Formats: sequence, structure tokens, C-alpha cells
Amino acid sequence: MGWIKRNLFFVIGGVLTLGLLGGAGFLIYKGMSRNFEASKTLNEIYGNLGNLSQQKPSPGNGKINNTAIAKEQERQIRAWIGTVAAYFRPVPAIPANRSVTSEAYASALRKTIDLLQREAESSGVTLPPKYDFSFSAQRPLVKFAAGSLGPLAAQLGEVKAISEILFATRINTLDSIQRVRVSDDDAQGSQSDYIDQHPLTNDLAIVTPYVITFRCFTPELARVMAGFATSSNTFIIKSINVQPAGTAPAAFAPGDVAGGLPPGRYPGGRRYPGEFAAPPPAAPAPQPGLGRGGLQTVLKEQLLLVVVEVELVKLLPQR
Repeated sequence: MGWIKRNLFFVIGGVLTLGLLGGAGFLIYKGMSRNFEASKTLNEIYGNLGNLSQQKPSPGNGKINNTAIAKEQERQIRAWIGTVAAYFRPVPAIPANRSVTSEAYASALRKTIDLLQREAESSGVTLPPKYDFSFSAQRPLVKFAAGSLGPLAAQLGEVKAISEILFATRINTLDSIQRVRVSDDDAQGSQSDYIDQHPLTNDLAIVTPYVITFRCFTPELARVMAGFATSSNTFIIKSINVQPAGTAPAAFAPGDVAGGLPPGRYPGGRRYPGEFAAPPPAAPAPQPGLGRGGLQTVLKEQLLLVVVEVELVKLLPQR
């Protein structure tokens, strides 16, 4: 005790020194821990950069910034979409109201089908008896499956637009228009009204497929292709299958396409709706020679069975 009293300042200084050394050691430990965590994070970042630089395409390097280039290209594409949006005009739904009621749709459906039947008659286009333009499941209804009125109204407008293109070209016969199923009620209708496909959606648009079966001659077929190409709506002809339709089509049977047509399938293996009778034997080719009192027949036009897969492109609202 006497030594401590004689060296009190030394003892106090030693205690303070030990305390400071302990605090310094603790700070050094904390700093080392932070440095270790930072080094670990930095190594992970370097590892990610190394993986990204090896990918194709890569984000780039000091000379080429692929990320900035991609953003600029996206900006250019969206600007282009804005300029060409006028060429992707949507088909108006029927009825056009955003909130469609069952009563409004049922009335619009019957009126539209009656209108299309009259237009077909005035254009000289033959339809199956009491044809409902693929809406045989919905026409007798007054109440519809939940959540289906919006898609059904859109499809009714699109089927009307397709039908009017065909009527304007004056094809001989419209056998069927097939659409995708959008309602639980579609399970109750004629299955020849539908195709086993679904609309395709990406970041830019919705692509809705339809399959159309009709009969015509080559000039009308050319006008049909031109009608879809020049339409104010964006129709894309995905595929076309053309076969001889025979010379004497039989009468329509309920739910079937007209008979007298050669058996066949859609592209992809799907059968045509209805059953087809075998075509009559082909007549022997005329032998060259001069006819009596007239010109020689060089080409004889033949009725064609045409199956067209057409897609309707509808742009999504820009975000």
C-alpha cells in the first residue's frame, strides 16, 4: 500500500494505459470483422461480374456497355410501337361497353348473328343451315359463365370482322369459323366450333388464332388474302391449305360441314369439322385438239376447299 501511495500517479497511468490498450484491441477486432465481411462481399461481386462477362450476351466491358445499348434499343422499339400503333387497331367488342351484362350480350349476339346471315345472303355466300358463326353454345343462353362476357364480346367482334372480309370477297360457301374456348359454356356447344389452341401473350401483344374453312375459286381466294392484308386490323395468315372441293357438294347435315369434300386434316393433324364424303372420280384430262366451231379449252376453273389459319394481333397498353 505504501508503494502504491508513493507511486500513485504511476499506478493510475498504468491502469489507464491498460484500459486504452483493451479498447484499442476491441476496435481492431471490430475493424478486422468489418474488413472480412467487406472482403467477402467484394469477392462475391467479382465472382458475379466474372460470370456475367462469360455469358452471351454479356453486360459489356470498359469499351462496350451492352446494358446501355439494350436500354437504348428498348427505347427505340417502344418509340416504334408508338408510331405503328395506328396499324394495330383493335377490333371493337360487341357490345363495346367495358362492363358487359348478360342481357346486353345475349341481345347483341342474336342481332349480330342475324346481321351476318343477312349479309351472307346479300353477298351470295352459302352458309350451313341456322349457322351461329361458332356461337351455338351461347346463342340460346340468357345467363353466361362467370368471367366470360368480356372475352366473348371481344370474340364476337372479331368473328364479325372476319366474316365481313369473307363476304366482301363473295366466296361461294363459308363452312365454318373456329375459335378458341374462352368460357365454361363452350364445353356444351358443337366441338366443331373450336380449335385446341390458346391465345399467346407476350410483353407487347396478344395473338388470338382462328381457323376458317370456306369454298371458292382462285380469284375469290386471292381477294380473301388481299382483304386480310389490307384490313385496318392486324390479321396474319399463319397457314393456308387448299384442296379440290369436288363438283357436287351434298347438302349440309346439322353440325357438319357440307359433304362432297375430300377427307383431310388441318395443318398439325387436326381433322376438319364434320365428315366428308369421298370426291367423285376425276374426269380424264381433255386431249389436245381443235373443238367444233370454237376455241380449245386450255384451263378449266375448279372449286377449291380452303382452310386458313389466321391470327389477330392486339397490342397491349403501353406501360
